[in-house]
Amino acid sequence: MKILVIQQKMIGDVLVSSIICNNLRIAYPDAQIDYLVYASTTPVLEGNSSIDTIILFEEKHRKSKKELLKLGLQLRNEKYDLLIDAYSKLESWILVLLSNAKRKISYKKPGRNFLYTDNVPFEPFPKTNLGLAIERRLSLLEPLNLPVKTDPVPKLFVSDKENNEAIALFEKHKVQKDRKTVMISLLGSEKIKTYPLDFMSKVVDYIADHEDVNILFNYFPKQINEAKVVFDGCKPSTQEKIYFDLLGNDLRSFIAIMNQCNLIIGNDGGAINMAKALNKPSFIIFSPWIEKKIWATFEDGVHHLSVHLYDFRPDLFEHKTEKTLKKESLSLYQEFKPEFFKDKMELFLNQNLISTK
Repeated sequence: MKILVIQQKMIGDVLVSSIICNNLRIAYPDAQIDYLVYASTTPVLEGNSSIDTIILFEEKHRKSKKELLKLGLQLRNEKYDLLIDAYSKLESWILVLLSNAKRKISYKKPGRNFLYTDNVPFEPFPKTNLGLAIERRLSLLEPLNLPVKTDPVPKLFVSDKENNEAIALFEKHKVQKDRKTVMISLLGSEKIKTYPLDFMSKVVDYIADHEDVNILFNYFPKQINEAKVVFDGCKPSTQEKIYFDLLGNDLRSFIAIMNQCNLIIGNDGGAINMAKALNKPSFIIFSPWIEKKIWATFEDGVHHLSVHLYDFRPDLFEHKTEKTLKKESLSLYQEFKPEFFKDKMELFLNQNLISTK
């Protein structure tokens, strides 16, 4: 059997959709399972033996109809028995149409159902604590009636070499071994997904005041100015606990560094999803325009907690569409005071950190 799974988009989406490949591998151990993703997301798939071939969807495929057609014909030549489209947008519809796969599965959405042999309901509400992001992906496997129990947890694989390099980096920066280490997901993928920097400084202060921990900031070198704003806004006693310059060179080194941490706190995004895949507890501060029900995955009130402005000020969301919330996200963020969730975050810290005092 030859299978293609499609999931264009960002790191978190690609990592979560990899559970489709993982479960197909368990059910069909001898199948060829290929995964079509954006080139920038491949680091989260390294070491995953469920995937035979990673097919890259590159910038040229977005800009050139000719290149997109070439990719579609390349897929057609593979003669796939099964195609699962977890993306289900215009880019993937064209590839699905060209692929000529025998069986094609995606979400049931108006105007595109003719493209697929199996159209799965696109559920609006989660049924479990897995969150819609996980439940929707797993629903794409339901038409296959797999003879195995599905595993909903995305996986990341860190080599011994990568772990040893991360440990060496901690030693180089003289990270205190007798303290737990907290990673801060400092910045979102864009400003409207980034908790206000002055508020984030207060969050980091709460953590440092509550527990004697090492604190790492997750940011790209090009974001150093924003990271410095957060650092400079912290109290001197907090700054002493922050290892500001301890950074990885790339996404794989971040994964290895995260593997040495005890938990993650901060903005929703790829860093949070990678931490969860490494089985690290998470505390998410959601943007006002993001739907918590989708990405609050594995929420159990102990190891995974999240907060949203709606939890505290539902009046601010009355009669507002997602488009309006997105437009007003920066002003709504100013209403999302750190004091609102201080107690919930301290509960999270108590449940996931053993005091070393």
